[in-house]
Amino acid sequence: MSVVIAGAGIGGLTAALSLHAAGIGATVVESAREIRPLGVGINLLPHAVRELTELGLGDGLADLGVATAENVYADRHGRRIFSEPRGMAQGYRWPQYSIHRGELQLLLLAAVRERLGPDAVRTGARVTGFEQGPGDADGVRVRVLDRATGTAGEQDAEALIGADGLHSAVRAELHPDDGPLLWSGIRMWRGTARAAPFLTGRSAAIVSDGDAELIAYPIGRDRINWVCLVRVAEPGPLTGDAGWNRAGRVADVLPYYQDWALGWLDVPALLAASGEILEYPMVDRDPLPSWGRGRVTLLGDAAHPMYPVGANGASQAIVDARVLAYELSAPDGPRSGPARYEAARRDATAAVVRANRAMHRDGGRGPRELARITDTYRRATGSEVETLNTRPSLTRR
Repeated sequence: MSVVIAGAGIGGLTAALSLHAAGIGATVVESAREIRPLGVGINLLPHAVRELTELGLGDGLADLGVATAENVYADRHGRRIFSEPRGMAQGYRWPQYSIHRGELQLLLLAAVRERLGPDAVRTGARVTGFEQGPGDADGVRVRVLDRATGTAGEQDAEALIGADGLHSAVRAELHPDDGPLLWSGIRMWRGTARAAPFLTGRSAAIVSDGDAELIAYPIGRDRINWVCLVRVAEPGPLTGDAGWNRAGRVADVLPYYQDWALGWLDVPALLAASGEILEYPMVDRDPLPSWGRGRVTLLGDAAHPMYPVGANGASQAIVDARVLAYELSAPDGPRSGPARYEAARRDATAAVVRANRAMHRDGGRGPRELARITDTYRRATGSEVETLNTRPSLTRR
């Protein structure tokens, strides 16, 4: 079997590794001409760390990431409101890692090229669409544009995975009447800075004050990742220039935080010490009634974009990839695997989308309310300790 994967992000590369582990060939088509360690920090929850560990990447994650010990909720004066253990401290068999997104992507990329071959990832090319026959026995003809030459070509495959992100071309072909992204009314600024560790040195801080919130956590090599979320409008469809490629400026975000005094973290100094700053709107989409069609399906942000408040986007894409490879490796994989994958993952990820919205909306900041919200979130997203620790492996023996 040969599968084409649109997009060499975390989900697409994990899908390639998972398919290879299941004995299925894959080619990844990536629009960027060069994959570089861009971006900022992300969190990998234990259910994602389990999957990457089963793919043989546990040592690499431990070398690159910081095993998060606790989440600490505080006010702008640094007073602790609520805290909860995370990862293995919470009872999981696998840690939670805070890690630089670009460094994780390069770890996955190196593994794909080592295991699948140096040409398994085709860069500078973009999947623009597809055709597939009406019968179950027919494959998929994938349209690919070479960005350097402008040449349009085609590639035959037995299945196509749209892992091409928030602005997915595969999703647009499957769902041409999809409608706009939905904006929370929040603009986000993200960056990293070299700074001294705070609290335990493995703590993630969530600090709120009215319409402004800060999330900060270490990602290794003396770096602190930070995310500033500021409400600037009412929620609604995203229209006009969303500023996706806008470089953030510390002068725009610092006024919201300049008088914060946590004591254990100098927020204004952290923001001012950052290099590149990213700025964009916090968006998601309503869950789709179906993802794919025939031998074509979606994965990660292309299937279920979600608010980042649950630190779950990359983790859900990794689980998507593992479940999809499991179903494609069944005897009738190309014909029925995508439908079984969707049946297993569509409702589960829709629950995460809704839970992220609820966590963002409810935001009750007393200790009891925060304990209720975090407990409800774990149950709603299937990330309870016993559930993960006892679930069978997604590696098909």
